[in-house]
Amino acid sequence: MIQTPVPASEAQASHDSLSPMPQVVDQVALARLYGEPLFAMPQDLYIPPDALEVFLEAFEGPLDLLLYLIRKQNFNILDIPMLSVTKQYLVYVDQVRKRNLELAAEYLLMAAMLIEIKSRMLLPPKKVAGGEEVEDPRAELVRRLLEYEQMKMAAARLNAIPQFGRDFLQAQIYIEQALQPKFPDVHIVDLADAWRDMLKRAKLVQHHKISREELSVREHMSMVLKRLQGRRFVGFEDLCDPASGAPVLVVTFIALLELAKETLIEITQAEAFAPIYVRLAYSPT
Repeated sequence: MIQTPVPASEAQASHDSLSPMPQVVDQVALARLYGEPLFAMPQDLYIPPDALEVFLEAFEGPLDLLLYLIRKQNFNILDIPMLSVTKQYLVYVDQVRKRNLELAAEYLLMAAMLIEIKSRMLLPPKKVAGGEEVEDPRAELVRRLLEYEQMKMAAARLNAIPQFGRDFLQAQIYIEQALQPKFPDVHIVDLADAWRDMLKRAKLVQHHKISREELSVREHMSMVLKRLQGRRFVGFEDLCDPASGAPVLVVTFIALLELAKETLIEITQAEAFAPIYVRLAYSPT
């Protein structure tokens, strides 16, 4: 039997057509496609044309783009060359509009404003009554650009301040403690001393019960009138008995004042520092 030799390329092609996946033993799969291992990159991989585009400049809005165009070419912001700036601005807006129409809407609004300013500059200035100077159509745009530049510089200075979590972290120290707790040595003598100290403090604690005694001024007024009946004069000291206690003395004194106020008694004194006497007031018959 004669065997015809087959080229290596044809043999490899016939082998690949027969087996769906290569018999790889020591190679690691790059990925899995539909659950099957993939050992080599496919040669017919489609890459979109705009997949590898690189944007060197990123702008946060129309004012940011205008300020970039002005500062990049060292234009005087108080005397903006509207023709050059508008052309460069429209080129960028045209590129943005092709990719993201929603993002281009804000830029298109600023483009319309630039074209309007340029149109107003081409027209002859209107006469103003009173000989006042005609306002430059670029004045409002210049004011907005200057304010935006100030805020942008302030934001850059704030961003330069070190921030926690970005420029520095909080230092943390972990101290390993022994798992076995160490208790102090206590003797029986210390326990006895603590017990005696508790007994001493218990003796110092005393309970006092305070009761409230209700005294009536009207009742003492009646008592004073009874003691004055049938007597011409009664000494002030005789009406106030110190042995009855301070609350009774206070109520008796208030009762005497109330009786004198109602002209039921008379309080007399012959001279200074002389004894004070109390008697019933004489009522006309």
